[in-house]
Amino acid sequence: MKKNQSMQEIIILGFALFAMFFGSGNLIFPPFLGRLVGEQYLVACIGFIAMGVGLPLLGVMATAKADGQFHLVAERVGKVFSIVLMTALILAIGPFLAIPRTAATTFEMSIRPFLPNLSPVIVIALYFCLTLFFVFKPGKVIDVIGKFLTPALLVILAIIIIKGIFIPIGPLTENTIEHVFTTSLIEGYQTMDALAAVCFGGLIVANLKQKGYSDTSSIIKATLKSSLIALVGLGLIYGGLIFVGAHTSTLVGEYEKTALVIEITRQILGEMGAVFLALAVGLACLTTSIGLTTTGANYFSNLSKGRLSYNLVAVLISLLSFAIALLGVDNIVGLTVPVLKILYPMIIVLVIFTLAGKVVDDDRIYRITTYVTLIVSILDVLGQSFKIEFLQNIISYLPFAAYDFSWLIPAVVALILTKFFVIFKTKKA
Repeated sequence: MKKNQSMQEIIILGFALFAMFFGSGNLIFPPFLGRLVGEQYLVACIGFIAMGVGLPLLGVMATAKADGQFHLVAERVGKVFSIVLMTALILAIGPFLAIPRTAATTFEMSIRPFLPNLSPVIVIALYFCLTLFFVFKPGKVIDVIGKFLTPALLVILAIIIIKGIFIPIGPLTENTIEHVFTTSLIEGYQTMDALAAVCFGGLIVANLKQKGYSDTSSIIKATLKSSLIALVGLGLIYGGLIFVGAHTSTLVGEYEKTALVIEITRQILGEMGAVFLALAVGLACLTTSIGLTTTGANYFSNLSKGRLSYNLVAVLISLLSFAIALLGVDNIVGLTVPVLKILYPMIIVLVIFTLAGKVVDDDRIYRITTYVTLIVSILDVLGQSFKIEFLQNIISYLPFAAYDFSWLIPAVVALILTKFFVIFKTKKA
């Protein structure tokens, strides 16, 4: 056990965590949400930060408690379930959603505003060629870019937020959302940071062990401290961008999420500010794409026990990401929502159960509650996505269905009933 926790080590790990969680694509969601909610921005901040910051914190802590191996938590539901879930998470933060979003964001924010006639096919193809170049031949270039890029992007965002707070672009917009808090929770899914937390938590634990943190208690304490540093920073950025977006009533017309960020930057920092932001976002997206492609290639190569080579998987990931990226950011977000509405409830249940410890100490509780959550989530998404009326009618009878949390009460009921069943069987034995 390491008795003396070095504050310098904690701070360094905190900044590393921040860099891992802060994908530049995340900055497109808070301003857009702020524009929609207007005078209700405080409620929106609470909801978005709870899901975009609070849940990732819990995810990191749960993974630390599981010694950095979240797949072992999922195995309490079943080994096949664990493989399927972890594969789905890697696909979500990889070629299905997150990687294509980085490419589409780069085109829409870094290229199109300045070269509107340039074909997205050419730009995105070059983007993934660059990604593969660095994935195949990792070098110091990306480390250097990452080392200076995150501070540069943070400085630009800090100026936008501070100036936007003290000198707002315009008056508050009118709220156009019926259920602000729960809608903001769902919008918080879009950061995908909770998914990243349980996938990358092992890196955090491994880093701490290398620094001499040998027992679970010291690892959890160090993880909590460093996570708070990272996530307080994220919360300030998200809250600030929501506030700035809420004061865009003078921006007339409809804006795509990426276009809104560019226009806000132009209003606050001028044309050169928009150029610097575009450059920083483009490079940040590239580094994110390289990291996620590397993660996905390693995962599927290991899953196939080497039958699929690392390089082959990287190429396949890039080709799939290229095809999806051509849909554009808003269309990718449209695809993202139903997937996240299935994945997030399961992650929430597993994270809470892990942190609950002995309160939830039987695998049957994990198994039944998780499967009930999964089934309800799938039925809800199928009903909404394919307009299946009878499914919509069934789901509508569940509490909180109107707020997109139809799975919550069934999960609680499954937990309680299974817990009582386990207690009864134990006493009877």
